[in-house]
Order: sequence, then structure tokens, then C-alpha cells
Amino acid sequence: MAPRLKLRDISFFERPVQFARPFRFGAVTINATPQLFVRVEIEVEGRGSAVGASAELLVPKWFDKRPELSPAQTVDDLRRSLEIARGLYLARTGFLTAFDLHASCIGAQVATCAKKNIPALAAAYGPAEIDKAILDALLRGVETSFFDGMAANLAGIDARLSPDLSERDISTFLSGRKPLPRVAIRHTVGLDDTVEGEGGVADAHESAGANYFKLKLSGEPVADASRLVRIGKELDTLGRGTKVTLDANEQYADLAVLGALMDRLDHDPALRPIASRLLYVEQPMPRDITRQSPLGSLASHGFIIDEADDSYDAFPAARALGYCGISSKSCKGLYKSIVNATRATKWSASGERFFVTGEDLTCQAGLAVQQDLALGAFLGVTHAERNGHHYVDGFGDTPVAEAQAFAAAHPDLYTDTGQGIRLSIHDGDLLTGSLHATGFATSVHPDWSALRPLEQPRSLQEHLA
Repeated sequence: MAPRLKLRDISFFERPVQFARPFRFGAVTINATPQLFVRVEIEVEGRGSAVGASAELLVPKWFDKRPELSPAQTVDDLRRSLEIARGLYLARTGFLTAFDLHASCIGAQVATCAKKNIPALAAAYGPAEIDKAILDALLRGVETSFFDGMAANLAGIDARLSPDLSERDISTFLSGRKPLPRVAIRHTVGLDDTVEGEGGVADAHESAGANYFKLKLSGEPVADASRLVRIGKELDTLGRGTKVTLDANEQYADLAVLGALMDRLDHDPALRPIASRLLYVEQPMPRDITRQSPLGSLASHGFIIDEADDSYDAFPAARALGYCGISSKSCKGLYKSIVNATRATKWSASGERFFVTGEDLTCQAGLAVQQDLALGAFLGVTHAERNGHHYVDGFGDTPVAEAQAFAAAHPDLYTDTGQGIRLSIHDGDLLTGSLHATGFATSVHPDWSALRPLEQPRSLQEHLA
């Protein structure tokens, strides 16, 4: 039986994060955005109280890309998502399993957010961050690690939100996990990033020696093909077996425009360096268009959904359209990632290939990158996009003492470069050994006194003023 817990408190904090370089994806360029921190207090039945934590950037214009909304408005909607979720979770006053809490709140969360014009992907952000902090507290309360706790299903995950699966499917998947000792980084090449020369794709200092690359697309086949030709030439100079993924962040308008790019990849010799390395294409079309557009013959190229993953039935629906994969991001919900990985394993048993990938909305050094990395290592994701170290200078504005505490507790993940503590990448990989700590992949928590309370969302009138 999974241990039961009772929520005592949920607190939200934030810290500004300045980017070391602009990050352009889709139709937005980010130079700075706050990082959220969640602190929960729980009582574990028969064991006493425990405190847990999680963290994630409040990323503008990704969860909700509607053009009429400003970046600030989309961040405020994430704050609203958090506050709505806090009220729903704290209203559950009895002892429940961690997954009971999630499953009993997620439907009301999505419905309440919809009434406030917050889409389902943004609605899931609040529960996703609270769930991570609750799991951290629970694991600390029972004194076990994330890897051991999830293999034993201490969260009590069941099939109530995924009726296409059985309880046995989930328990068999969880108990059979063997966490990866290392996960390769996939280096992001943003739309404003340098391609050639110093700071470019082939610059080992820039890419940290990565063997995997994630290339952003703009949605314009001619421009994208031209840029991919340049990137392919740079990858050829590395002289090793690099692989690539492409990510359009919903920018391809429809199947016809997407088909034009894929036709170039299939037939243009200058694009052979990219086509021969291509693993999959991520979220090419807008989420609404995706749901209405079977891939047909294009499916053979290998497509995954990301922004279209806004519900527990998104992966089965995408599979019916010809998609073979789905992203895992802890900001979309760790339980959904586990359910989708269970599906991919079950579906692949018949001979077809389905998979879960590791993608990143710039998880920052500390809690965010550790918890997302642990989730991927548990699911068996061998390489994951990791770009927090690329777009942000180490721990950024984190107090030095806090950064040093993380580095001391997780010496395989961080190194002191003499110019600050940064992520430590070993031959293109991140090591996961120290993530086997009691709690959710962390031995330490942030310095709560150095954080400011979460800002209150502004009204539309204030945004327009």
C-alpha cells in the first residue's frame, strides 16, 4: 500500500533569472524570466511531518502562444494556474496518496482554468509543480530516494486517468525500471544562436562536447532548409556520430508547409548531413491543427508531440494520427510522463516503435534540472535536451552559499569553474549517481529566505495600462 499524506501548507516563491544570451524559439525571444519555487509541508500518516520543494521557470509564450496575449500575460496565467491548484489541493483535508491528490484535482483544475481562459497546457503547470514538491516531501518522510520510491510506486499511481492501461501495466513498468547512470545532453541551437565559428555549433566550449543536438525551426521551409544546410556542414566537421532532432514549436502552419520541408530533407543532397542524423521532429504544427491533421505518409519521418500534450489522452490521440513519440517534461506533469512511458513500452511490444523523449524549457541548475533529469533517467531516456547551462550563466542570481550547497551535495553534477558553479558535463553526459539521495533527486533545498513571494497576477487592465 502506498503511504498516505495530508497537506499542511503550499507556498510559492520566485527569483529573477537573467539569460546569458537571447533564447529564440517559435515566435518569442526570452532574455529573462522568473523561476518559480514551491515549498510544501505534509504529514505522512504514522511518520510525522516533512517538507518538499520543486522549481521551474515561468516561461512566457510556450504554454499559451495566442498572439493577442503579451509574454507577461502568459506568465501571469501560469501564476493563476498555481494559485487555483493550491486552493484545490489544500481543500483535500484527509489522508490521501500523492497520486490521489493529483487525480482528484486535475479535472477541476483544467475546468476552472478554462473558465478563466487559461488553456489546458498552462492549467497543468500548477499541479505539475505542486506534485513534484509533494513527492519530494513524501520521499523524505519515508526516507527513500526517487528511484527506489517510484519503483515501489510509493506515489500510488493507478490507471484511473488512463483507462487504456491496466493497473498491472503501470506496476510492471514501474517495478522494472533500472535508472540510467548517465544521460547524454542534447544541445539546443536556438533560432538566434551562432552557427559558424566561435560560439557556433562546432565550438566544443559552446556545446559542452554534446553528441546530440536539438535544432529549432522557424516554420518557413526555405529559410529552415538553408539554415539546416549550414548546421549540417558544421556537424560534419566534428568527425563523430552526432544525432539531431528538429523542433518547430508549432510554427509550421499545416501539413502542406511541413511536407515542403520534409521533401527537401528527403531529396536535397545538401541536407543529407541533417537527414542522415535525424531522430525525430518535434511538434511541427500548432496544437489545434495537430489534432485535426493525420500525418499520413509523412509519419515515416518520425514525429512527436510536445505542446499538444495537454491531457492524459493526448498520446493515444496522437498515435492515431501517426505520431510515434511524446515529450517528457516535468513542467507538464511527472505522473503523465510515467503513464506515457508505460504506454510507449506496452505499444512497442507489438513490434512498432513508440517512445518518450526528454525535452527542456531551460531547467535551471539546482532543483529543476535535478528533478527533471532524475525523471528521465528513471524512464530510460538516454539523451535529453539540456539548455539551462547554455542560456543562463550557471546558477545565475542564486546566492553563492546556496549554489555551493548544491555543488557540495551533488559533486558529480556541478563544478566550480573559478567563475561560478556550473553544470558538470562528462564527455557529453550528465551523471545521475548523487540523485539517488533521500527525497526527489536532491539533498538540499533552496535558501527560502533569499526568495521573494510569488507575484500576484495582474489584471488585464493593468497589463494594458
